[in-house]
Amino acid sequence: MKNTERLSLEQIQAFLKASGEFRFEASKRKELYEWVTRTLVEHEYGGRRRQAKGVLRRYLGKMTGLSRAQVTRLIGRYHQGGMVKERGYRRHRFVRRYTPADIELLAGVDEVHETLSGPATQKILYREFHDYGDQRYQRLSSISVPHIYNLRKSRVYRERKICYQKTKPVQVNIGERRRPDPQGRPGYLRIDTVHQGDRDGAKGV
Repeated sequence: MKNTERLSLEQIQAFLKASGEFRFEASKRKELYEWVTRTLVEHEYGGRRRQAKGVLRRYLGKMTGLSRAQVTRLIGRYHQGGMVKERGYRRHRFVRRYTPADIELLAGVDEVHETLSGPATQKILYREFHDYGDQRYQRLSSISVPHIYNLRKSRVYRERKICYQKTKPVQVNIGERRRPDPQGRPGYLRIDTVHQGDRDGAKGV
């Protein structure tokens, strides 16, 4: 694409006819934008008539591999700022309504009330502000139930509220061998595969 922006309009028309179905593609976007800018400036695109502009549009599309709509957008940028340059990417961020302090308040409420259901917690937060006048709960007083569960998954909440659960003792000892204790009640048999030995001339089991 070196010096191709300096071709005359007649040379560009001849090139478009000769190239036919061939289509080029630029490798680096920055160089592509710089070349498009130089071409538009060299041919004074803004002062051209409609037919000449159409030729230049086709030429830009042929040399860059861009679609007609993409070329139109680049020309629009040129009209706005006098040059074609890459727009910086700005990631869309939702406005954070609840602060880390609010999340810590929620964790404190859950810690005191042993993490109730979402609707019950919502009612507590509502009453803290509207009934008891605690200004700290102003934002949390209007929180929705689904958002309560969302905040409980956040890192601030997990760091603030650490739940410990004691290990429950085993109620039934599994696998323990001991002799039966019927306490005088009939119907208890002891079954064991171990040989019990002989006693008083009787053969043991």
